[in-house]
Amino acid sequence: MTTKSVDVLLVGAGAMSTALGVMLKQLDPSLKISMVERLDEIAVESTDCMNNAGTGHAAYCELNYTPEMDDGSINCSKAFAINASFEVSLQFWSYLVQQNALPEPSQFINSVPHQSFVWGDKNVEFLRKRYAALSAHHQFDVMEYSEDPEVLKEWMPLVMEGRKEGEKIAATRVRYGSDVNFGALARSMVKNLQDQSDFELLLNHDVKDFYQNKDKTWAVTIRNKENNAFDVINSRFVFLGAGGGALPLLQKTGIPEADGYGGFPVSGQWLVCKNQAIVEQHGAKVYGAAPIGAPPMSVPHLDTRIIDGKKSLLFGPFAGFTTKFLKNGSFFDLISSMKFNNLKPMLYVGATNMDLTRYLISEVMQTHGSRVMSLSNFIPEAKENDWEISHAGQRVQIIKKDEDGKGKLEFGTEVITAADGTLAALLGASPGASTSVSAMLNIVETCFKEKMATPEWQAKIKEMIPSYGHDLTQDPERLKTIREYTLSTLGLDPEKNSSSPQVA
Repeated sequence: MTTKSVDVLLVGAGAMSTALGVMLKQLDPSLKISMVERLDEIAVESTDCMNNAGTGHAAYCELNYTPEMDDGSINCSKAFAINASFEVSLQFWSYLVQQNALPEPSQFINSVPHQSFVWGDKNVEFLRKRYAALSAHHQFDVMEYSEDPEVLKEWMPLVMEGRKEGEKIAATRVRYGSDVNFGALARSMVKNLQDQSDFELLLNHDVKDFYQNKDKTWAVTIRNKENNAFDVINSRFVFLGAGGGALPLLQKTGIPEADGYGGFPVSGQWLVCKNQAIVEQHGAKVYGAAPIGAPPMSVPHLDTRIIDGKKSLLFGPFAGFTTKFLKNGSFFDLISSMKFNNLKPMLYVGATNMDLTRYLISEVMQTHGSRVMSLSNFIPEAKENDWEISHAGQRVQIIKKDEDGKGKLEFGTEVITAADGTLAALLGASPGASTSVSAMLNIVETCFKEKMATPEWQAKIKEMIPSYGHDLTQDPERLKTIREYTLSTLGLDPEKNSSSPQVA
């Protein structure tokens, strides 16, 4: 057994860990960083292109981010926050592109309009109110709305083809939405890290145990799966960015901040179009309304994807129940995650979320024909033999204690940080990778407080993320300037060329 020491240990080689690693290396190139990944490839679990929606989540089209309240009003607070967080990601990626730390943008991000589409009187009324509430704010003032079938034929011809005349329908559109291949992005970030000194990538290695030394460093035991050899990495800071695998690892650390946390695993499947002629008829991400009880990752959408330069068309995802926390995990993951300190919250959530249980059972029982029937809400003339099933990734929704000490199910993401700032973990699912930069920036602020206070780190952060220190939800002019910069740099504005203005 060998022992080595590093400044930062990143567990997992997906969107979160790679973003944090690159950010820290930009802030301090002298940092010694190790990245441990249990599989033999980079970003093939939650971050892989077919294991997530690929949507640059900016709340333009995702109806579940704007719930209707009991008084009939639309709560836009989550949409404003998610939109601002995605703008942070776009700034960071733009900076890395300009520094040649990332490849040409179309290799990982492409312009795909974001649209919402609903049918029926109740849903149309909701979308009309949603549009009125969002478009009145500067973050969403470019949003378009229409109930005119002729307009919608221009926006989404495949969706309108064969639709019943007189059907009550409505849609919104934001033209400069994006499709992101987070797997390609993560692999490019790892390549950038490997081009620098003092970075080590350990593939095919399991993290087995944690022990905090008296000097507050973490002794992390890892196993090489190829030869079953064990080693210890002593690290001043540890980040657990292992997707669904982060919860079991967090439990092993024994930090009190993890007390009461559990997880509810959900699997997913896509319908993938085999007919390229149909694929070419569609060019947008079209999100509908979620069924009652559906988790956010299961909001139905007809999804144009650009994967390795090729246009694809997906529909779904269809949810299912599994006891695995990872696609390449174990069926014992759920049972082994149940501890004395989280048993009450997990049992309480299980007993009080029957809508979700019924929804998942119905999803599991679906046939290929019934899935295509769901697709017919978006493509009325859909045919079964044009589509095939593909298995998506696993997601683990957060379960934690509520204010009464019972339990509640959370559908977002959450960062758990040790009180001494030496360890952090990211739990949860949607909106996930889209807001990875904002989440990792929060970790840097919390766990590297002293360095963040230095003029050098402050200046570098503002160079990487020009809006840093400003609230884009309250600053229309700054947001306008930022968007001109990121949309141009990343090639996301279809009406402008790719020249890159500078941001002060």
